[in-house]
Amino acid sequence: MYFVTELKNGLRVATVEMPHMVSVSVGLWVGVGSRYEPPEVNGVCHFIEHLLFKGTKKRSAKEISQAVEGIGGYLNAFTAEEATCFHARASHNHFDDLLDVLLDMFLHSELAPADLAKEREVIKEEMAMYLDEPAHQVQELLNATLWPRHPLGRPITGTEKTLDQINRGCLSGYMRQHYVSASTLIVAAGRLKHGRVLRAVARQAAKFPTGPCPCFVPARSAQRHPVVRLFTKATEQTQLALGLRTCSRHDERRYALRLLNTLLCENMSSRLFQILREDSALAYSIYSTPSFFEDTGDLVISAGLDTDNLPKALRLILREMRRFRESLPGAAELGRARDYLIGQIDLASESTESQMNWLGEQLLGYGRIFDAAEIKRRLRKTTAGEIRAVAREFFRPERMNLALVSPLKSEAGLAETLGRGI
Repeated sequence: MYFVTELKNGLRVATVEMPHMVSVSVGLWVGVGSRYEPPEVNGVCHFIEHLLFKGTKKRSAKEISQAVEGIGGYLNAFTAEEATCFHARASHNHFDDLLDVLLDMFLHSELAPADLAKEREVIKEEMAMYLDEPAHQVQELLNATLWPRHPLGRPITGTEKTLDQINRGCLSGYMRQHYVSASTLIVAAGRLKHGRVLRAVARQAAKFPTGPCPCFVPARSAQRHPVVRLFTKATEQTQLALGLRTCSRHDERRYALRLLNTLLCENMSSRLFQILREDSALAYSIYSTPSFFEDTGDLVISAGLDTDNLPKALRLILREMRRFRESLPGAAELGRARDYLIGQIDLASESTESQMNWLGEQLLGYGRIFDAAEIKRRLRKTTAGEIRAVAREFFRPERMNLALVSPLKSEAGLAETLGRGI
């Protein structure tokens, strides 16, 4: 059962009571991420995420990790386009310890100049690691292609140039302005009671800075034809990422799009996995992923394959996309895809961490919690005709963007292939 309480300063506390579990997962969520950043401080949210682990007024970086790991727990964080989350998990007996560490990090971080200098270099090493991973590099190249000259197209980590420009004043000022009570929520899932969590948070609530919720630059596109971006690199494989702009998380078509993605290439039963890997042996890795933002979204097909197989693989991908535009998925195939998504929801309900993430994403994204039964009902109601309709709407040449990290020297002809493929 879900419980949500908003305190006087706008800070929200949400819990899901799971009395049968041994663990609790606690998350401190902030509704700000990389798309909120001005270009000159690209990477500041990710930089802040790193620095909150470096020490507070009462704990060193080592003592922060020991405070959680020393009780058999787990502590981590992530930065996304529209949210940042600091989270921890341990036995339910240690809920107070987890909350104390997370609040200490968030409210009392030192942001010491020496830590800034060291962590700046650590992040640069992280960026270098990603550049050595073509499968990651191609995703960043695709984002820049899908969302040109827009925050969604910039790397979450920032660049070496922007990192060098971010100083302590910039970091602390950005936190004061954006990491405010109105955009922050505390989420806990597991063997606990809402009242206990609420009382523990309320004792610290007055320490949260106040202010208006941050704003972002809306996403717009003037794309009129397919776009191809190639990064030539001496790799063993060509990494391919084919992205299409779709709809926001608030669009009713998102249910049909989720089912379309499952049919397309979300799992081993999907069409592209069967065709490209099982039937044709063209790729080991082939999958598709939808992303939903406040005002837009995308669907990305990713694959790693031998460069000589690229033309054939691309033709097969486009052929299947065209089939979705032209024909209704069969009842049995649609039933399997629907049951898969519903099954994934049910499996996630057994994990305290998954439930913590569910609540955080729902509250930040929608301002409410969609009950799992409601999501499953909407998926069951979605028809084959609605799936074909979203394929016709989104599988269009003027929405297509292809990024490649490859030994290829030229992308000649690929844009034309995309244009006539569907």
